Amino acid sequence: VQLQASGGGLVQPGGSLRLSCTGSRRTFSSYALGWFRQPPGKERDFVAAVAWSGGSTYYADYADSVKGRFTISRDNAKNTLYLEMNSLKPEDTAVYFCAASQTWGSRKGADFGSWGQGTLVTVSS
Repeated sequence: VQLQASGGGLVQPGGSLRLSCTGSRRTFSSYALGWFRQPPGKERDFVAAVAWSGGSTYYADYADSVKGRFTISRDNAKNTLYLEMNSLKPEDTAVYFCAASQTWGSRKGADFGSWGQGTLVTVSS
């Protein structure tokens, strides 16, 4: 499946942004989907994932968790994945990537076989 992310931009601290990721194939609903992010000069980290039907989700479990501020969802009828981001902080600044996996439960990039090109989110006043 080919993926294309969009929706990034410049937002002030405390603001909100919604990222979208569109898939190109009819089999879009056959994949678990996730979001990763790569801050400037740092490694890429897992953010969140959503199951094939959209009924189950899981989020990053690192200390400065996005859970509670970010919400992942999908609309299979539109072949689109979303990441709603609220209460944004400067440390959320990163290139955000969407990715597809045929497995469930992983937070490892290696388990996601298809990737979008990334969209830059900058949180700054």
